[in-house]
Amino acid sequence: MSIDHLSRRRFVELVSVAGLGSFPLLALAEESRPAAAVSAPAGTAPAPAVLPGVPDEFPTQAPALAREMVGVSHVNIERVNELLKLHPTLANAAWDWGFGDWETALGAASHMGRRDIADALLASGARPSIFSAAMLGQLKVVTAFIEASPGIQGTPGPHGITLLAHATAGGDAAKPVVVYLQTVGGADPKPAAVALPDDAATRFGGVYAFGARDSDRIEIAVEGGSVRFKRAGGTQRFLIHLGDQAFHPAGAPNVRVRFAASRDAGVELTVSDPDVVLRARRIG
Repeated sequence: MSIDHLSRRRFVELVSVAGLGSFPLLALAEESRPAAAVSAPAGTAPAPAVLPGVPDEFPTQAPALAREMVGVSHVNIERVNELLKLHPTLANAAWDWGFGDWETALGAASHMGRRDIADALLASGARPSIFSAAMLGQLKVVTAFIEASPGIQGTPGPHGITLLAHATAGGDAAKPVVVYLQTVGGADPKPAAVALPDDAATRFGGVYAFGARDSDRIEIAVEGGSVRFKRAGGTQRFLIHLGDQAFHPAGAPNVRVRFAASRDAGVELTVSDPDVVLRARRIG
C-alpha cells in the first residue's frame, strides 16, 4: 500500500526496533474511508462528520513515527522520503535510544556518512549541527563553531561518536574537515575502558528481573569482548566497562550499571542515573 492511498488520520503504527543496525519499516495498515453521511432533521444544523479516533498523544506526533524516522535515517533513503512525504516535520524527529542517548534523524545520517539522507532531511527543514556540517565537509561552518566555542569539538555525538568520526564518515568531501580537526586536536576523545575479566560471561551475563511482568526483564549478553544491556522489547545498549564491576552505557557516561554478588540475592544489577532507579536480580 502506498503512502498516496493513506489517510493522514488513519494508520496503525507497528514498529519494533531490535537494535541500532535493524530498523523494521512502519506498517500502515488502514486505508482511508469516507465518513458516513449523517442526515439531520429539517431546520437543524447538520451533525458533524464521524471521524476516526483521535490518538491519545494528539497533537504530539506519534512517537512510533519519530522512532522509525530516526532509525531508518541511518540507512534507508527510500523510507526516509516516504515518511517525509507523510509528515515533512519528521525531518526533525528525535529519539532516546536509552539512558538519555538522544539522536535526531539528521544525527543518524551524519554519523553513518549518508549524505543523500542528510540532504533530504535538510531540504525538509532539519536543523543542521556541527556534526552534520563535519560529515558534509562544511569546513567554514565547523571552524566557526569551534572558534565561537573553543573545546566544542570534544562534545560527543549520539552513542558517544566523536566529531572526528563524523568527519571521517563523510569520505573524500570531508577530508579538509578531518585535517582541520586533527590539527586543532581534542575532536576524538575516547572513553576510558577497562578490559573485561576472563569470567565476564559467568559474572555478568544472564536474565535479570525487577518485576513480575514479562517486560520487567533485562538481558545482559557478553560476547566477543562486549557487554550488551537490553530490556525485553527494547533496544540493546553497549556497556563500557569502568572496572570494579561497573559500566556506563555508550552515549550515557553519567549513568552507572553495577553488578554485585551476595549469598542471599545471588547476582544483583543496579542502574543509577544518578540515584538508583532500578534493582534487578539474576534469574537465569
